[in-house]
Amino acid sequence: MKKLLLFVAITASIQINAQLRTISYNDKSQQLNGMGIAPEKPLPGKPGILILPAWMGITQHEKDVATELAAAGYYVFIADIYGLGHYPTNTQEAGAEATKYKSNPELYQRRIKLALEQLPGQGADYSRLAAIGYCFGGAGVLEMARSGMGVWGVISVHGSLGKDASRKDSKIKAKVLALHGADDPYVTPQEVAAFEQEMRNSKADWQLVSYGNAVHAFSDKAAGNDNSKGAAYNESADKRSKKAILDFLEELFAKK
Repeated sequence: MKKLLLFVAITASIQINAQLRTISYNDKSQQLNGMGIAPEKPLPGKPGILILPAWMGITQHEKDVATELAAAGYYVFIADIYGLGHYPTNTQEAGAEATKYKSNPELYQRRIKLALEQLPGQGADYSRLAAIGYCFGGAGVLEMARSGMGVWGVISVHGSLGKDASRKDSKIKAKVLALHGADDPYVTPQEVAAFEQEMRNSKADWQLVSYGNAVHAFSDKAAGNDNSKGAAYNESADKRSKKAILDFLEELFAKK
């Protein structure tokens, strides 16, 4: 019976994955190439999820997440932040591109908003949206919440939590879930504490979940398994975070 259920799940995933397609859109003269997928059986209210990728841009990791969310009934769009001609081929280039957007939140927010606007074209209800971001994208979804971009909730997965200290805290209406590797060397305890204080100051409905023995990129199998490198896959944290994401989204969109 278990093998049969596993086969059905894998078959369904393959069928949905065939629907994942590239969707081109523009920021003025810059071509952007995101990816969209529609569920075979949409949830009531047709909620949509925007995925903001990690610093390397759209990879198999984001595609797998999109496929899993579509299987759960969500319309999904993966944002292209960098645009054609600016896709990094190594970590040095990725760091440079990501830094450009982190240091210019207005530009980052504009690229995110353009991606968010693609979801209705996939079939999602534009009034019922949420966003998930990984690593660099985790910083992006928090910018969505800070700027009041209209999503119901945001989920940061092993993402940067801080912002420029000179920026004032403002009210955050979107619900916030931050999933964090407790041993992540790229997010200091001071940054975590500052994030918690920001959430309090912003009167947000927020959660911070820290996974023990997990470092940066704990949900990405391509990160390897060596924690000493600072970024590594952690199967337990990955499974627990996926459950936390689905629980958060289910609660978020429970009201009609």
